Amino acid sequence: MESIELKAALRKETGKKALKAIRAQDLVPCVLYGGKENVHFNVAESDFRGIIYTPFVFVVNLDIDGQKHQALVKEKQFHPVTDKLLHVDFFEVTADKPVVVEIPVKVVGSSIGVREGGKLSIESRRVAVKGLTKDIPNEIEIDVTSVGIGKFIRAGELTAKNYTVVSPKEKRIVAVRTTRAVAVAETAEPAK
Repeated sequence: MESIELKAALRKETGKKALKAIRAQDLVPCVLYGGKENVHFNVAESDFRGIIYTPFVFVVNLDIDGQKHQALVKEKQFHPVTDKLLHVDFFEVTADKPVVVEIPVKVVGSSIGVREGGKLSIESRRVAVKGLTKDIPNEIEIDVTSVGIGKFIRAGELTAKNYTVVSPKEKRIVAVRTTRAVAVAETAEPAK
């Protein structure tokens, strides 16, 4: 996984009134869990663009008033009407302890089924994996070259180096579906 730097300021007040004042300054209140104690801090809302609004997962190198922490974004909350970022929870990680994250799927290759008239369907855009942060890739590539019409690839069929796929083995990731044109062609009688 790639890493990204994020500067933050420690927050002492945690009540509703204090949070409202923080958000009025275009800051996002955050909490860091998983360490010796929970750390409350603020980050400028604009600093989250490269972290939150992307399908990729990053190791975030937090600099909270000079204290360094490595963390993953665990949960984010948005305003229900404006979609403004309201709150972010981080989980502290270490280089020697495995983590479970969901990484995006990247489909590569040209499927046999698609060339025969089928339609490629991505059933799951993310796959859960477990491993050390240095070993987990940004995305998992799935080669669909050999997938025919009516066939699919499940999470249990994925192979990985230095990390393991922990999504349910029966979870379908990619499938090639029959299209109406193929179904009509199969039912039509050959010309005599």
